[in-house]
Amino acid sequence: MKRLTLVLMVAFGLSACGTFDRIKNIGKAPKLTPIENPATLYGKRPVVMPMPAATKEVQNNNTLWRTGARTFFNDQRAQQVGDILTVVINISDSAKVKNTTERSRTSGEDADATNLFGLEKFPGNIDPKSLVSLGSTSSNKGSGTVDRSENIALTVAAVVTQVLPNGNLVIAGRQEVRINHEVRELLVSGVVRPEDIASDNVIQHTQIAEARISYGGRGNLSDVQNARYGQQLYDILFPF
Repeated sequence: MKRLTLVLMVAFGLSACGTFDRIKNIGKAPKLTPIENPATLYGKRPVVMPMPAATKEVQNNNTLWRTGARTFFNDQRAQQVGDILTVVINISDSAKVKNTTERSRTSGEDADATNLFGLEKFPGNIDPKSLVSLGSTSSNKGSGTVDRSENIALTVAAVVTQVLPNGNLVIAGRQEVRINHEVRELLVSGVVRPEDIASDNVIQHTQIAEARISYGGRGNLSDVQNARYGQQLYDILFPF
């Protein structure tokens, strides 16, 4: 009981802080997040991934062309920490699954004892031809349907936050747009190959490994769509 009381007090304190902040900001538009280092969006821990064996690059002093370059004199694609590239997010997924299962089984067993070592005459009204009669019936029927459709078309600029030993780039970007009293926030991060970056410095979201894409918002509309703190706490603690 003491532990439950402590949990309730902590939850009430946290909700009270959020409530006071909301009361303080009544009538005001949500504040935008200050510009900061994109590398800290998902924590300061650097990305560690399996790396291939190191190879020695062969230099050719008789040519100005550089292997992998998209232009003759300079490669305009992002390739160093701090460079910016454009991420195009175009998700159009749909899935439709329908399963139906039906099973039925009937079984029966009968046993008699018309001859039993000369003791066929059982006492009472027992009929030796129907001593045991067993029967069972079982049936099972199930159905399931999944119908899902998602369509997202977004574009966001990301910053190279780390260059891995094999040349792959770790990127992270955030975009915030405020419309009246609602802020829409887009976050993207992941690992990309320099070879997948197009000549116009654009990469598709399908070419991002370990992609993390988040699109949401905060403001008046988001507050209405979310359940109240009391209701959320009740749903967590109430066991029925």
